[in-house]
Amino acid sequence: MTTLETVTNEIVGLHDFFAAWFNGTADRDQLDPRFLSRLHQDIQFIPPEGQVMNRATLQAGFDNSYGSNPDFRIAIRDVDIRYEHGDHVLATYTEWQSGATRSALANNARFTTVLMEMTKPVTWLHLQETWLPEAVRSAGSFDF
Repeated sequence: MTTLETVTNEIVGLHDFFAAWFNGTADRDQLDPRFLSRLHQDIQFIPPEGQVMNRATLQAGFDNSYGSNPDFRIAIRDVDIRYEHGDHVLATYTEWQSGATRSALANNARFTTVLMEMTKPVTWLHLQETWLPEAVRSAGSFDF
């Protein structure tokens, strides 16, 4: 399997879990093995709104949002490897959300940059999201 395939599978698999978590269809005991265990202890996640979130903040947010959004869906597109060095990969992708009740727009799209360590399992080190421009979002499809 190529690095791009491994990274794509990791990103898509994790976001499929997010959708199931927010839908309430994932088993509650899967938060750690499917998500938290993949985060580096010092991870920083910066969502499009700009606040810096750490592992504890992410855990609290997920703990409080299980089953909170039954119609939530995610599609991952445009995964690209931007840089590789040793066992570290910098990748980008777009994330399209539909039915997102906790976002400013129920149908939204964001550009994400992620730094991963290609361990088993993959370790997520850093994430930065930026809203996609309205022209890109409105031209995209939310049929997924």
